[in-house]
Amino acid sequence: MNPEVRALFPGAGGRVYLDTSARGLMPDPVREAIEAHVRVRQYEGGDKEKLWSIVEATRKGFAKLINADPDEVAITKNVSEGLNLFGASLPWQAGDNVVVCPELEHPNNIYLWYNLAKLHGIEVRTVGADAGALSVEAMSAAMDERTRLVTLPTISFAPGFISDTAGVVAAARRVGALTLVDAAQSIGAIDTDVRALGVDALAVAAQKCMMADYGSGFLYIRREVADGLVPIHVARYGIDLDGAHETAFSEGELKYKSGALRFDLGNYNYLGMAGAGAAIKLLNDWGMVAVESHLRGLAARLADGFLELGLPVAGGAPGPHLAHIVSVGKSGGGRHYSADDPAMNSLRGFLTTEGVHHSIRSGVLRFSVGVFNDDRDVGRALEVAGRWVASSVPLGEPR
Repeated sequence: MNPEVRALFPGAGGRVYLDTSARGLMPDPVREAIEAHVRVRQYEGGDKEKLWSIVEATRKGFAKLINADPDEVAITKNVSEGLNLFGASLPWQAGDNVVVCPELEHPNNIYLWYNLAKLHGIEVRTVGADAGALSVEAMSAAMDERTRLVTLPTISFAPGFISDTAGVVAAARRVGALTLVDAAQSIGAIDTDVRALGVDALAVAAQKCMMADYGSGFLYIRREVADGLVPIHVARYGIDLDGAHETAFSEGELKYKSGALRFDLGNYNYLGMAGAGAAIKLLNDWGMVAVESHLRGLAARLADGFLELGLPVAGGAPGPHLAHIVSVGKSGGGRHYSADDPAMNSLRGFLTTEGVHHSIRSGVLRFSVGVFNDDRDVGRALEVAGRWVASSVPLGEPR
């Protein structure tokens, strides 16, 4: 990406920010869109038709970003809401099963399945990871004719590897199961085409690689699937009122909107949609092929540099598994926000003190590049890590 892109992110100066997988930095156009919305609300109150138009423009922009149609996109507030709306609206029968790999999931794509097991008597079939990666073979082996849903992350929560989503989709289709993906770490980082992947549903929020704020998200549902679902929750924006005012009501059978639109509920987070719309416009203007190339190139250089320093990079040398997240340490060697390895805790403290912002997740230090990062950031992170290595006893020895 060119220097003009970095200039849109004032937060990228003065420190090395490598934590987009937790929350991304907000660019000026997103802040300006949010401020413009607030000014209108503050001085004019706001016009509902104009607010709706912002939501619809944002919906269309997101649909373009993932190669979907606008009526296949519902507006949500976060990934968890999207996962729950879809999962709970499926016609579960006692004895059905869902296949999931908990080791690679954010907890919010685990809780709901056990809750549905309590509610409907379904079986949660768990699959182990293969050295931190999703195994298509293991996922496929867990499926049978009673598998109603297979769920997976397009890029794992930790250590952050790209999943073979298309491979899992193909396996699920062989047994007649649907697929639901948590795309929290992929939208805005890698080029995502829901038609090519073949997924039935996808949930994402806007605060990570999408560069917007908390409280805004999207749920994609393939139209053929959405049209056959009865939403678990309904409100006026998901009901087809046949042109009547939004407050209109007449007794009789509910007529849902087409596709995923039936999953829209009440008033939207209009402020969040204004910011998300501005961010999505930037991503579409830049082009996701270019964005992905930039992020994966920086991540590969960061991974190579850590390996040269002798640090334990999850997944080893850069390859097809690597997107924008580079993890250092033993995956699974700790809890959600901790590492069992004293060396990783020491390295984390040193990097943080030196202004290299990153995360710790499930035992690994997680470095995630954003569109605003450049080679200077990678160089600085490696220089700081190199000083820690030079001043430390060999990895694996007591400290």
